[in-house]
Amino acid sequence: MKIAFTGTHRVGKTTLAEAIADSLPNYEFKQEPYLQLEEKGYLFPEVPTTDDYIEQFNYAVKQIENSEDNVIFDRCPLDILAYIYAVSRNKDIQTLYSEMEQAMSQIDLLIFVPIETPDIIPCHESDLPRLRRQVNNILQSWIGDLNLEILEVNGTSEKRKQQVLKKLTILQADQS
Repeated sequence: MKIAFTGTHRVGKTTLAEAIADSLPNYEFKQEPYLQLEEKGYLFPEVPTTDDYIEQFNYAVKQIENSEDNVIFDRCPLDILAYIYAVSRNKDIQTLYSEMEQAMSQIDLLIFVPIETPDIIPCHESDLPRLRRQVNNILQSWIGDLNLEILEVNGTSEKRKQQVLKKLTILQADQS
C-alpha cells in the first residue's frame, strides 16, 4: 500500500507521518522532497521560490513513480502544487496538475491534515501564516476532485494516529 500525507506547513503532518511509520515497521518512510533535496546539496532560500517548489514537485512525482508498495510519503505532489499555485497564481499549472493527478493515482490512501479551528499548532509570523492558510484552502478545494481514498484527520496527535490506523485496518480487510 502507498500512503501519502498532504497538508500545509505547521499542521502536524510530519509528526503524524512519522508516528504512522513507527507503527508500520514494514513500510519505507520517505521524507518530504525539501529535506531530501537539501541533503543532496540543493540550496533553498529562506522563502522558496516557484522554481524551488517546481524542483520539489518533480522530485515528489519521481518518488511515487519509482516506489514499490509499502511506502509512506511525508509530502506529495498535491500539496507542493498547492504551494506553486499559492505563490504564483499567474502561472499556468494545467500540465503540472495533470502530472500530479497521474502520480497521485498510484496512492492507495491520502491522509489530509488540515488547519484546525481553533488552530492547535502555533504559527508565528516567520512561519508565513498567510501562505499556510492559502495552501490549506487550495488543498481543501482540490482534494475532492481526486479519485482517491482520502482520510481527513483531526484532534490530538494520538487521536489522528488512531484515525489513520483504524482506516488502514479497514482498507487492508477490504483488500483481503
